[in-house]
Amino acid sequence: MAHPKRKQSKTRTAKRRTHDKAVAPTLSLCSNCGAWHVCHTVCPECGYYRGRIAIEKSAAV
Repeated sequence: MAHPKRKQSKTRTAKRRTHDKAVAPTLSLCSNCGAWHVCHTVCPECGYYRGRIAIEKSAAV
């Protein structure tokens, strides 16, 4: 295995790690009930996805 000849600088390490960060998920409004939900997923409140019912939700939730 190869081993480094010199110590890698803090600046170089930081440049490599600039993209290693936590990102908040993108939210959108449900077109059916108006609740916030994660994009490209079924609305947890009403069960609709892109204007169609995807999951049958019971009234007593």
